[in-house]
Amino acid sequence: MTTQNLLIELFVEELPPKALQKLGDAFSSVLFEQLKAQGLTAANSAVTAYASPRRLAAHITAVSALAADKAVQQKLMPVTVGLDASGNATPALLKKLQALGAGPEAVAQLKRAPDGKAEALFYDSIVKGASLADGLQKALSEAIAKLPIPKVMSYQLETDCELPGWSSVNFVRPAHSLVALHGSSVVPVKALGLTAGNSTQGHRFEARVSPVVLANADVYADTLAKDGAVIASFTERRAEIARQLEAAAAKVGGGVSAIDDAALLDEVTALVERPNVLVCEFEKQFLDVPQECLILTMKANQKYFPLLDAAGKLTNQFLVVSNITPDDASAVTGGNERVVRPRLADAKFFFDQDRKKTLASRVEGLAKVVYHNKLGTQGERTDRVRAIAKGIAALLPQAKDAAVNTTFMQAVDTAAQLAKTDLLTDMVGEFPELQGIMGGYYARHDGLGEDTAQAIEDHYKPRFAGDELPRNTVGVVVALADKLETLVGMFGIGNLPTGDKDPFALRRHALGVVRMLSEANLDVALDTLIAQAIPAFGDKITDPAAALSSFIYDRLSGGLREQGYSAQEVEAVLALRPQRLSDVAKRLTAVRAFAALPEAAALAAANKRIGNVLKKAGEVDAHVNVALFKEDAEQALYAIMQKLLPESEAQFKAGDYTASLQTLATLRSPVDAFFDDVMVNAEEMDLRLNRQGLLKCLHLAMNRVADLSALAS
Repeated sequence: MTTQNLLIELFVEELPPKALQKLGDAFSSVLFEQLKAQGLTAANSAVTAYASPRRLAAHITAVSALAADKAVQQKLMPVTVGLDASGNATPALLKKLQALGAGPEAVAQLKRAPDGKAEALFYDSIVKGASLADGLQKALSEAIAKLPIPKVMSYQLETDCELPGWSSVNFVRPAHSLVALHGSSVVPVKALGLTAGNSTQGHRFEARVSPVVLANADVYADTLAKDGAVIASFTERRAEIARQLEAAAAKVGGGVSAIDDAALLDEVTALVERPNVLVCEFEKQFLDVPQECLILTMKANQKYFPLLDAAGKLTNQFLVVSNITPDDASAVTGGNERVVRPRLADAKFFFDQDRKKTLASRVEGLAKVVYHNKLGTQGERTDRVRAIAKGIAALLPQAKDAAVNTTFMQAVDTAAQLAKTDLLTDMVGEFPELQGIMGGYYARHDGLGEDTAQAIEDHYKPRFAGDELPRNTVGVVVALADKLETLVGMFGIGNLPTGDKDPFALRRHALGVVRMLSEANLDVALDTLIAQAIPAFGDKITDPAAALSSFIYDRLSGGLREQGYSAQEVEAVLALRPQRLSDVAKRLTAVRAFAALPEAAALAAANKRIGNVLKKAGEVDAHVNVALFKEDAEQALYAIMQKLLPESEAQFKAGDYTASLQTLATLRSPVDAFFDDVMVNAEEMDLRLNRQGLLKCLHLAMNRVADLSALAS
């Protein structure tokens, strides 16, 4: 059957920029899947999505005008229901056949086949293939219905509806035209009160003709670019903006480059149909303001691309992505410079005003800010973070070093006390994204020292996957205390994540705790940290230690699997609940190396068998009386254990987990011989207890690094 390419376009008013790419992808993919489900596409059909601020479109190759007929077998009813004792059709069967468009003559053609415990009647028929007009109508309706629109608009239709001016439709934005071309032929479909045609609109200001007429489905992008001054493809438009940004920065010179921000680039791509990058500038006096403030206001409020020098320092020039290309761009650049100036002036004003008060003078104000109705104010929260931070700091080597103890502990306490005070500043009030960052700037202005300033700035880190950790130990302690306070508090009042809802970002906080304990090499037990954090809450919470510990290990397990460790490897290590997360990676490396040994499978199986024996035995004392040995195999196993177990234990204590497990691999043969020749559960009680004790000693030694039974297939 001959096929032609298909084009569908919805021309609408400006779409939400942050959702544009998702809308375009969803529109094209649902259209394609629906046509495919109706047999209107070929095996080699492909879909191309288009999305610009004022259009959603899809180009699909190799689409048939008529789907092939297909044979369908339909179950009707059990034989006992459809046929009477004489084998004649019952009224129920005749009624069912009539509903399918068949008469009594079809009874003879029915097939009987087993269906579970009973036998059923089946009807074979040929279903006529869908026409493109019908199939596309269904697919288009489905694509519109399934668009991921968080909030729809309702608007009235003026034409082609039952009640002009009164009939309404719901869509993300008012739609103005619909294109449906199969090759060069218009497919007669309707949507949102629109009838399909072959014309659309180009750029709002710079289209060469209006309307833009499309000769066929394959000239869509080229015709829009030539006659409509529109780059229809989101991907191509994004690449063109990136190219122009790079070229504009090179033209400025001096090694400057536009800020690298994929989210901003996506948003700007969704705001323009024909990008034109221009260079603008602002007064150098604004560079006295922290560059994070200036960058944020330019990006968030104006969608500008700040220019950074080779050292990453902000310059007083920035790039604007305009949607028009005038012969004289001075009016555009001048307008953007006038617009950004008040924004930067506001930032400078906030910065100057905030520095008139010290962070310490703002501490009292935290008592007036509610944190949570069950956990009190930010002031109470600060007191808890201070207490938890002091407890963590006391566990570290710095606290035990008399030369640095006082300075270290004071820096931790000061940073914990002042970490949240920048929430009360004008700058953070205007730009909440700068919390922590501004605290660092104001701490330096107050002369609090670099360690304290960095700790205040970094105490929210790591804020997301891949984010850097706090830069110094004071910062790690305060960040750890801040996250533990949130976790313990929320778990203590039963405010836990459910499904995809996690309003207090507890999963992210747990991953932050995991990363700091793992990567900052803090030699502190996880359960000790949780236990010392709980008293800071007094009677506001119930003890969440067990639930919170499991939650954190679950996050650790997921993170390790994402890093490429197998589920068996992760289960083997985490089954022991290792308290010092900094050595989990070493344990995993050791387990992976052990699993590669030829003896590993047999030893893992033996380990599992030993565990089952001991579980059934109940309480077993890890004690052996050599005088009770009767079999050569148990004597041989004990002898090699006496030699290898101390060696393996010494390697374990030295942190060489790989060597410790590999030393135990030598036990394979004597362990196999033991199970072949020795009856563990002997009738004599003293023999049974002695053999169980021998296995208990072996089990403890084998599972010091990881639970090896998890490696058993």
